[in-house]
Amino acid sequence: MEPTLLDRLSHERCVSLIGMAGAGKSTLATLLARRLGWACLDTDRLIEAHCRARLPDILARHGLPGFLAIEDEVVAGLGVRRCVVATGGSVIYGPRAVARLKAMGPVVYLAVDLATFLARVGDPGERAFVMPGGMTLSDVYAERQPLYAAAADLTVATCGVTPAATVEHLLQGIKL
Repeated sequence: MEPTLLDRLSHERCVSLIGMAGAGKSTLATLLARRLGWACLDTDRLIEAHCRARLPDILARHGLPGFLAIEDEVVAGLGVRRCVVATGGSVIYGPRAVARLKAMGPVVYLAVDLATFLARVGDPGERAFVMPGGMTLSDVYAERQPLYAAAADLTVATCGVTPAATVEHLLQGIKL
C-alpha cells in the first residue's frame, strides 16, 4: 500500500505551500503553523533577508535566472523540523527547489481561479512577479497550473473559502 500523507509527515519535517501569488500561501502558512505549534517560514522573506533587498529590486538586479538561483539556494538551506513553508509563486520554475520541498514533506498546491488571481495580485511590479519572456499574467497563470498540480501531494482551492476553513481543510487533507 502506498504511504499516506500522514505516514510521510511522521517521518519528515515540513508542509510546503505552493501556488500563484494571491492564493493565500503566506496567510495560510502562518495560520497552519500556529495551529500545529510549528515554525512558519516564508521563502520570499528569506530571500529578501539573504539579499538585503526587496523582491522587485532583486529580480531587477539579477533577472529571472539569478532570482531562481537565489530561490534554489534559500530552499536548499531550509532544514527546520516541524515547519510550514510558504513559497514564492516562482518556486515551481526551480526543479531542485521543488525536489527539496517534496523531500521535506507534503507539498500542498493552493489553487485559485484566474479571475480571483487577477483581482488579488494587483500590480505585478509591486509583488516582484516573475513573468518570463514578457508573458502576461494570464499566460503565466496558464503555464503554472499544470506545474503546481504535478508537484503537489494535495490540491486545495482557496477561492470563496475563509482562511480558517481552508486551514481545517488542510488539516483534514494532510491527515494530521
